[in-house]
Amino acid sequence: MLARLRFPASQSRGREYPEPAHRYRSAFQRDRDRIVHSRAFRRLEAKMQVFAPGISDHFRNRLTHTIEVSQIARTAARVLALDEDLTEALALAHDIGHPPFAHAGEEELNRQMRRYGDGFDHNLHALRIVESFEQRYARFPGLNLTFEVREGMAKHSHDFEPGEQPELDAYLPGLRPVLEAQLIDLADEIAYNAADLDDAFSAGMFPAGEIADCVPQYVAILETVETQFPGASAREQFHEALRQLIDALVSGMIAGTAANAERAGVADVEAVRNLPYRVAAFTDETAAASRALKDFLFSRVYAAPALAEDRRRSVAMIAELFAYFVEDPRRLPDPYAALAETAPPHRVVCDYIAGMTDAFCRRTHEQAFGPTPAA
Repeated sequence: MLARLRFPASQSRGREYPEPAHRYRSAFQRDRDRIVHSRAFRRLEAKMQVFAPGISDHFRNRLTHTIEVSQIARTAARVLALDEDLTEALALAHDIGHPPFAHAGEEELNRQMRRYGDGFDHNLHALRIVESFEQRYARFPGLNLTFEVREGMAKHSHDFEPGEQPELDAYLPGLRPVLEAQLIDLADEIAYNAADLDDAFSAGMFPAGEIADCVPQYVAILETVETQFPGASAREQFHEALRQLIDALVSGMIAGTAANAERAGVADVEAVRNLPYRVAAFTDETAAASRALKDFLFSRVYAAPALAEDRRRSVAMIAELFAYFVEDPRRLPDPYAALAETAPPHRVVCDYIAGMTDAFCRRTHEQAFGPTPAA
């Protein structure tokens, strides 16, 4: 469909530290493999998505969410005739910069950093991980990923203009990322909407009928399922409807992107980069459905009292640990304690906490302050 917009691996801007080509793996396949073998990627298994561990063994964590994003993004790339390996590498890397305790943890780290005139963003932290923190190779720091993967990570959530984020000026500010990178944000949106709906339904937070009350596009899907499977249980009907909903959202992403490319008249990769907007997009109907799903999840799940107490404890834990280590950076383990002698301590502390899994953050807090009282 859009093979003319596929990014040619032969045109990559390469790696910061040049390496000879592999005899049978493309540069983007090697990027994918390096991400999968990184410690940051493995730690995603022990970082929560929405629900804290202990409620159920079946809920998503940050790693299973990443796998679902990758599956959706690869499907779209294959249908659109884009580079599937580049797309997969970007999908697998998109969340490796997340700190413990999901978005509440990210917001708290950013809040602590703002006290020092700094900030925390999980996309920028992911870049720091792949550029320097991972230490697996004798010849270079980090993972030495290709420019296109690193650029896609920098532009995962938004584009930026020259000078807007000086630390990212090397990543073509003012230009759009390649189309493979543009797919990731939409695939991420589909994956977390569907997964959070699934997990919250399994947690008994709402019946399926309430989704139809708030998401008009879901009504026809649910009615079709109830007609086709009248003897199925409510749980079976929900999962069948969810399967059809995911299919509709992914189809809408593919159709919307293809139509947007035709309207824009883009002929090649450089034309995609130079547009003032992104080519990847939902159809209008799919975009409306995604917005309605997000509104429903915010009101019925993310703001639910059942999750609020977990968030409060998690945020307090990060704030207390941040203050504890900044007060005396010698409390940090090596090599962080040594780094804090030459780098701003608040930045070193932020990097240390951001790399923690949820369980390690709890253990570290307990070692510093004693057992946390049960709720």
